[in-house]
This record gives sequence, structure tokens and C-alpha cells, in this order.
Amino acid sequence: MTKTADVVVIGSGIGGLSCAALLARYGLEVVVCESHTLPGGAAHGFEYQGFWFDSGPSLYSGLSYSPSPNPLRQVLDALDVDVDWLTYDTWGCWLPEGNFETAVGADQFCQVLQKLRGDRAVNQWRSLQEFMAPYSAAAVALSPAAVRYDWGALLTVGRSMPSLLQHSLNSLKLTGAFAPLMDQVVSDPFLRNWLNLLCFLLSGLPASGTSAAEMAFMFADWYRPEVRLDYPRGGSAALVEALVRGLERYGGKLRLGAHVEQILVEGDRAVGVRLRRGETVRARRAVVSNASGWDTLKLLPTGAVSQKYTAQKRATPECNSFMHLHLGIDGSGLAADLPCHHIAVNDWAKGVEAPQNVVLISMPSLLDPDLAPPGKQVIHAYTPGNEPYALWQGLERSSFAYEQQKQARSEVMWQALEQIIPDIRDRCEVTLVGTPLTHERFLRRHRGTYGPAIRAGSKLFPGGKTPLAGLLCCGDSIFPGIGLPAVAASGMLAANSLVSVSDHLALLQQIGL
Repeated sequence: MTKTADVVVIGSGIGGLSCAALLARYGLEVVVCESHTLPGGAAHGFEYQGFWFDSGPSLYSGLSYSPSPNPLRQVLDALDVDVDWLTYDTWGCWLPEGNFETAVGADQFCQVLQKLRGDRAVNQWRSLQEFMAPYSAAAVALSPAAVRYDWGALLTVGRSMPSLLQHSLNSLKLTGAFAPLMDQVVSDPFLRNWLNLLCFLLSGLPASGTSAAEMAFMFADWYRPEVRLDYPRGGSAALVEALVRGLERYGGKLRLGAHVEQILVEGDRAVGVRLRRGETVRARRAVVSNASGWDTLKLLPTGAVSQKYTAQKRATPECNSFMHLHLGIDGSGLAADLPCHHIAVNDWAKGVEAPQNVVLISMPSLLDPDLAPPGKQVIHAYTPGNEPYALWQGLERSSFAYEQQKQARSEVMWQALEQIIPDIRDRCEVTLVGTPLTHERFLRRHRGTYGPAIRAGSKLFPGGKTPLAGLLCCGDSIFPGIGLPAVAASGMLAANSLVSVSDHLALLQQIGL
């Protein structure tokens, strides 16, 4: 059986859905082929015994207001879809220096710094904020929504040229790592550790490897006046559902359980995909892969791209994977003012990248009680991109050794949770443990990785164009990199590059850019 569309998108992660929905909004016939039975990729949500869990991202910002510099917000605006955003500003920290609650925004963190480190640290933090202000302005001067992979970018980016010229000197420094900027202002050990932690949460790398542009964007978003953090009512599944709704509103189609076996190539051009059950979906204009760079290579026939390109992709360094605890618990007697998000660091000396040294904890049902049955709470604890795949490689998922490994490697998350809820183990009614093999299997992720570990200043994230005509890529293997805003931006770039400049300009006008 053969079907045809203008564009076939492989994978329904946030990048793929952003690309596909925008292409449908532009008027193209789009089909998204998703291997899983649920859309959303690493950002999907799932229900188990009455509890709704987020599989991946739990921290959102820049989405509850518009216009916003967040590319994902711009995608939602372009599609005229949204979710109900719940807002908060406080999160709990469990660090070697002690336990405290902090808030986004400039002032409250200074109060924490004053208690922990005194006037010198406070002055350095204030100085850093002032120092980063022009870089933050430069980081938001050009929206990714205006960029495309052809000469038409001269017209779509041209409208931002006065602002870009104004910030040109600072913009050049944003292409490197954040560490050189940090080094000019910050010497306090705690502040340096804190900034390395923020970098790691953004990119999977410390300040020496994280793009200065990413941190500049974070300063622009997290430390603006009256800032709040966001959470989608209904969890990450609601955000994914909004993008699917936008896709289908404009005639796009999402096919679940449609595993792509191979990208079809004819005459040095990608012309469609072949699904596992033998069905073919041909693409009149292009195939867009939302799979990782490593996994996209696996879909290409031998010889479809050069050996040099293949070797470069295979040699891309990778971030580590994840451990997850998804818990449904009895919520009776918990403190009424318990923050919904927490972060725990065991030992700064090991470095934020060290295996199991950082644990993130999300209790979204404190914001949205409908995520759990009455009187219950839902918890998602995870080690963010610091679990080595090598510890799991070759284990059979049904084996006793695998179960033992799950128990041993999840213990660090239980211990972090016990700092917050001492009797957490007794409260559990649902316990699900996810591993790198879970990531590899359900998310079709190469070695369960978080994404490419491309260090800023050494090599740029590749763009979405490939040497194979008719094949574009989006997602976390593509510029701007890892994270929800970045993958949404990559989807926008791919979509914009497949339509006319006039259509692109019209969309920019609609979303106020």
C-alpha cells in the first residue's frame, strides 16, 4: 500500500510536531509517523492506575504569556492553540551547603546568597546580572522563527537587522561557551557551582561546554520582573495534545504505531518512508526526521550519504542517559506549602556531570490535583542525563540482574526523596522505575542518550540540512540543541525552509515578529 503527502515527518517529539503543525498551517499536506502508541517523544505523558506521569520535561518557562521569546510559545501562537498554564515561582534546593527554597527573579536568591555566602557573593550575583543584560538583549534580538535554510533568510531576518547590528559585538561572544563570561565576574565557589548546575540543566554540560546564548536567554527569561515558572494543566501530555490539535486543525495527520523502517531514496533524493508493515508513504517535497542524528543514520540505505558524513555523525559525542522513578503516593499529611519542584546535589567536588550526583524531583499534582486520585500525589524523580548507558548495555530486560540493577541505581533518587518526605517508601502505591534501556526502547533513542554532548566553542550544533536532497532534520541533534525551546526552534527552521518567503513573512507578522 502506498500513500502520498507533501511532507513526511518521522517522529512526534516536540520538534517534529512543531515542524509538522507549522507546515500544515502553511497549507501543506503533512503526515507524522510515530513509532510509539503515544505522541510527544521524550515529552509524552502517560496514565497508570489513575496517576498521570510526565515521561520527561517537568520545568517550563516563558510559555504562559505572549509575545514571548520562547520559540515553543511562538509555535503555539502561530497555530492559535494553547493549554491552561499554572504558574509558580519557588523550588526546593537540597545542596551540600544546606536546604533552602529559592525563587526565580533577582531578589529572593540574593537573600539566600546573603545567608549562605555573605555580601561578596551577593555583589557578584548583582554584577553578573548587570553584565549579562546586554548579552540577554542580544540573545533575544533574533527569533529562530525568522531563520530558514536558504537565501530567503536575508529577507526574513532582514527585519531584525537594526536590532542585530546594535547587538553585533555581544552576539559574537554568544557563539562560545558561557564559562569565559562567568569567569570575568564570578569567583565565589558556591555561585560558580550554582551556575554550572543551571548550565547542566539546560544543556547536559557545565559552563565550559554550555552555549553563552543559552545562558543569556535563561537570564532574560528567569530574572525579568514578576517572572513566574509555568506548568501545563494536564501535564506534558496536555502540551503535546495542543500541538497535535494544531496539526490536525490544519489538516495534518498523526499516525501512531507507525514505525519507520527506512527512508526511501531514489536518484540521490529522499522521497518518502517505508513502514514496518510494508506500507510506503511518499513525500512530494521532503522527509523531515525528528529522530536523533545517530538514529536517522540507521534509517538511511547504505551509500545514501557519504562515508565522511556518516563517520562525523557516528562520532558525535553523546550525553549520558536517565534513571526515573514514577511514584503514586498517599498524599495525606504533607506540608501545605511543599514546593512542586526540587533539586538535590550530593557533592559539588564530583562535578554536576558525575553519575547520580544530581537528582531532580517533580510533584506536579501539587499544582494540578487532577493528575492523581483524590488524596494522592504523583511524583517524578530522575537523574538528568547523568546515568551511563554502559552500566546497562547487554542486560536482558526480563532478567533478575536487570531488576537488581534497577533497585541499586534508583536508590539515589529514593534517598533524595526521603529528605523531602521521610516516609516516602511507606506512602507508595505505584512504583515505576525507568532506565537507559527504557529510553532506548520506548523513545527509540540511541543508547538512551539525552542528546549530543557538543561543547560550545569547540563545534557548532549542525543545521537541519543534510547532504541528501529532500531530507531535513529537526530535534535535539540539530541547532539550537537540547531542551524544549531549542527543539521547537529546530522544527520551526525546518518548516520555514520548505515554504515560500512570502508565506514565511506572513507568519512572522501574525505572531508579532
